[in-house]
Amino acid sequence: MESSGPAVVFAGGDPVPSTIRDLLPPRALVVAADSGLDLARRLGIPVDLIVGDFDSADPAAVAAAVAAGSRLERHPVDKDATDLELALDAVLRLGRSPVRIVGGAGWDRLDHLVANFLLVASPRYAPLDLRWWVKGAEVAPVHRRLEISGTPGALVTLLAVGGPAAGVTTRGLRWPLLGETLIPGSTRGVSNQLSAPTAAVSVETGVVVAIHTGSEP
Repeated sequence: MESSGPAVVFAGGDPVPSTIRDLLPPRALVVAADSGLDLARRLGIPVDLIVGDFDSADPAAVAAAVAAGSRLERHPVDKDATDLELALDAVLRLGRSPVRIVGGAGWDRLDHLVANFLLVASPRYAPLDLRWWVKGAEVAPVHRRLEISGTPGALVTLLAVGGPAAGVTTRGLRWPLLGETLIPGSTRGVSNQLSAPTAAVSVETGVVVAIHTGSEP
């Protein structure tokens, strides 16, 4: 996919630290998935597009965003996808990449947290170069190859999603994997560590999700 520039997607859920503003790519398209608008407003970030059924966003905030130039993509309440999935679909249609997701976690909705984790791993969104900043971690799918930057000693967990991931090879991790197979439901890839400022994970077939703990400010 030929990218027309980066995008940031704000999802609903718990508040995020204000220092995350420094990580956002410049000149990015900013998309709010329904109540993700509230997260963006708390950070003082204008939103270009608001997507969802608008059952959770503050109506006054939506009206203020529209008055400031935001576009609305309204969906029915009785729908077959979450607001975050609809927002990612919009970004995919617009040809944006890389994409950074902010928010989307709240322990009062464990089902949404798990669903968002699986959503990020979907092969459908492989062209988006997704990274999800959530709960003090960076979550990123590995469809072919992924680089991870951070402080040596930081935790990196690798989990296979959707089926076995074969040919998993790592560089820059304390306990290397050399062409191995990770299986969903196994803890084989849990709690590895960075052994260098930059690590790499590659996979030949299947999907691995990397969870880099301590990467979010």
